Amino acid sequence: MKRVFLVGYMGAGKTTVGKELAKLAGLSFIDLDYYIEGRYHKAVSQIFAERGEEAFREIERNMLHEVAEFEDVLISTGGGAPCFFDNMEFMNASGTTVYLKVSVEELAKRLELCKHTRPVLKGRSGEELRAFIAESLEKRNPFYTKASITFDAEKMLTESDVHDISNALMKIL
Repeated sequence: MKRVFLVGYMGAGKTTVGKELAKLAGLSFIDLDYYIEGRYHKAVSQIFAERGEEAFREIERNMLHEVAEFEDVLISTGGGAPCFFDNMEFMNASGTTVYLKVSVEELAKRLELCKHTRPVLKGRSGEELRAFIAESLEKRNPFYTKASITFDAEKMLTESDVHDISNALMKIL
């Protein structure tokens, strides 16, 4: 029985690497945000808008506890999931946690391309986006760094890079 939790900031590649790594490891893949959306039949952004962050974080914690009961699974968490309640400690006790670490500069490049799909980033660009990421990452790093494994996911430009990262992670899991 194996449980792996991928943590890291939005845009770090948790879903992209998670899918590939799960396939290589023979694990089921669950993206926690998509799992929540499936259960609630609403987008995470809609849940946030209707219920607020506090209620969303309660839902997220409950769903995290639910999927952590599954066996042979790789779970990609939302970027904020490790930072609330005792979620990081819970994940560490339930399986192997992997922090996909990416620099502020690289995250800004990645997120600039998809900021329209991420409500907290809408309307931010350039230096404002970079400053927002830097401030958020500074607050979240104390949680992310509690992961049992920290992995440099800086270079992830092609499918080949994703495959290489996934293979490297396979060797240390």
